[in-house]
Amino acid sequence: MATNKIKINDVEFYEDPIAIENKIWQMLDEAVNSRASECRTPVFICGHNNQFDGRTVVLRAANQQGGFLQFHADYRSSKIAIIQENEQGVFVFYDRRQKIQLRIKTKCQINYKNKISHESWLKTQHISRKAYLTLSSPGSVLDKPGTGLTEKHENFLYSAEESELGFENFCVFRCNVQTIEWLFLSAKGHRRAKIDYEDTQNKFTWLTP
Repeated sequence: MATNKIKINDVEFYEDPIAIENKIWQMLDEAVNSRASECRTPVFICGHNNQFDGRTVVLRAANQQGGFLQFHADYRSSKIAIIQENEQGVFVFYDRRQKIQLRIKTKCQINYKNKISHESWLKTQHISRKAYLTLSSPGSVLDKPGTGLTEKHENFLYSAEESELGFENFCVFRCNVQTIEWLFLSAKGHRRAKIDYEDTQNKFTWLTP
């Protein structure tokens, strides 16, 4: 019988810092480009004072050279006000097959009606633009179950030109990576490490799993 379990002898990243970092960014890049990736939809957590919240997002960009991650959001959503008060955000990824967890601390920037958001909007498919055409903001109270869309938009009866109205509500979170905590679960012995992108003197640190 075929198995997807990873054998330790085949894993370069078990105790090699360079291989671990390469593996991390390989996973993030794959998450952007493959719908089948288990890391494509991480949990993003942000908060201000004692009010913290988490939600699942779709990873849209992972740039190792630039050191950032990106996802799209509705500019009317509650997390906008939170990030405007506290720019810190945390991503949590978990790949069940590879038994790898990533906790990535970031400093987030909201891009709204600028070059970054415009470039991302141009790449956003017609079907996906529907999410930004709701009449009210995400989380608004409805009188009955519904999408918040008009019947026309709900049934995709809108042209490419009409979909441009969604740009008014579209924004891009660009999250600059500060630290990555990597955890690899193994019967041989778990391994955990921290990569600090703000401390060039002590970038890599082993941790107790």
